[in-house]
Amino acid sequence: MRTRLLPLLIVLMAAVLLALGVPLAVSVAAAEQQRVVVDRIDDTARFAALAQFVTDPPTAAPENFTDERGQTLRTELARYYSVYGIRAGVFYRNDTPMANAPDTWLLPKKGEARDAFNEARVSRRSHDPQQVWPWQRHRLVVASPVIRDGDVIAVVVTDSPTGQMRSKTLHGWLIIGAGEIAAMLLALGAALRLTGWVLRPVRVLDATTHDIATGRLKSRVAAAGGPPELRRLARSFNEMADNVEEVLEQQRAFVADASHQLRNPLSALLLRIELLALELPEGNEEIASVRTEGKRLAQVLDDLLDLALAEHAEADLQLTDIGALTAERVASWQPVAESKGVRLAGACPATTAWADPVTLSSALDAVIDNAVKFTPGGGSVDVEVASNGEASTIVVTDGGPGLSDEDLARIGDRFWRSAGHQNIKGSGLGLSISRALLSAGGGSIAYDHHEPHGLRVTVKVPRSGPAA
Repeated sequence: MRTRLLPLLIVLMAAVLLALGVPLAVSVAAAEQQRVVVDRIDDTARFAALAQFVTDPPTAAPENFTDERGQTLRTELARYYSVYGIRAGVFYRNDTPMANAPDTWLLPKKGEARDAFNEARVSRRSHDPQQVWPWQRHRLVVASPVIRDGDVIAVVVTDSPTGQMRSKTLHGWLIIGAGEIAAMLLALGAALRLTGWVLRPVRVLDATTHDIATGRLKSRVAAAGGPPELRRLARSFNEMADNVEEVLEQQRAFVADASHQLRNPLSALLLRIELLALELPEGNEEIASVRTEGKRLAQVLDDLLDLALAEHAEADLQLTDIGALTAERVASWQPVAESKGVRLAGACPATTAWADPVTLSSALDAVIDNAVKFTPGGGSVDVEVASNGEASTIVVTDGGPGLSDEDLARIGDRFWRSAGHQNIKGSGLGLSISRALLSAGGGSIAYDHHEPHGLRVTVKVPRSGPAA
């Protein structure tokens, strides 16, 4: 969720910073240009004040000025150009220069300087120069009229280079950019903290939900920070988990108590059936049928009790030699397999994993029992032990009729039996008990087809310890 939430926050923050930064950058450029324009206006006003008292005729060349003020104006313009590199000149209304620096610079026939000159010649304020951006090499032109006795006799024109102004503008932009980047990094850090604070309860809730879904019903959402709504959700989730666990515990207790309580009257009933059988002719079919059904009912009750205990008890995990334990169970079922004419073989190399030896043995007994039970005489059951970096596996394959895809999806459900195997002895709880026993220790059991026919059962137990 963070990977989806963070980009949205970053885009929003970038948009806000751009919305603030772009107008600020434009304002910095405009302010810097305005400062330069004001300086040029002050300079042209100073030169205009000197030029309005020059009495030399417009037809006289600047170098032939006899008026002391004209000489002073020419000297000031030359010094101004040499110090600042700004071209400046005072031009009569007929474009004749009163004084200019450098001497070769004349008023152009068209362009910004000509437009500014024409505006000032009619005693109108020239328009503000267009904005010069750092990537442009435009020059800045400012013109002021020289007024004597109410008439415009000449115009002062300055033509400034903009390199220094553009450098200062760019420097201001770099400061703004650095501030924007710093603000973005600060906002990103705040967004990371904020999303972490908001999503931490969600992650804890997700992990706890997964634990409960995998059978660890004691898991609860630990108290954590986050918004009040998520904290209330965590408390509500814990209350729900407590209620679910209580209901399941009541169900297990009921099944265990019912199984236990029914065993005594069932045992008494079986004893009376045996006593009744003594008074009837030997080989009576009705008595034999009743005796078989009674024993089957007793087996179902025992399996129900085992299932309730398996779902309730916690596994006692130990570092176990899976190969040796599997070889022991194969040897124990060898006589049963031989009595049915089934070949039971095991390849059980030494490998260790974390498992509860008692529960793993019970699970293997149920799986091997099913394999031998459904394999016809002359068939074979193979048991193989293998390991990889994360788990050890015990694979049991048989040569029985196998199951359809629909049956594979339901195998392991309580009391479920395949339609083709209803007449075979069993309660339909053995594989359910195996799954519950393995799940308690972090293991699993899976079923698949075995070619050309039969069933492939894979029991997997973790090789990492409980701490990991």
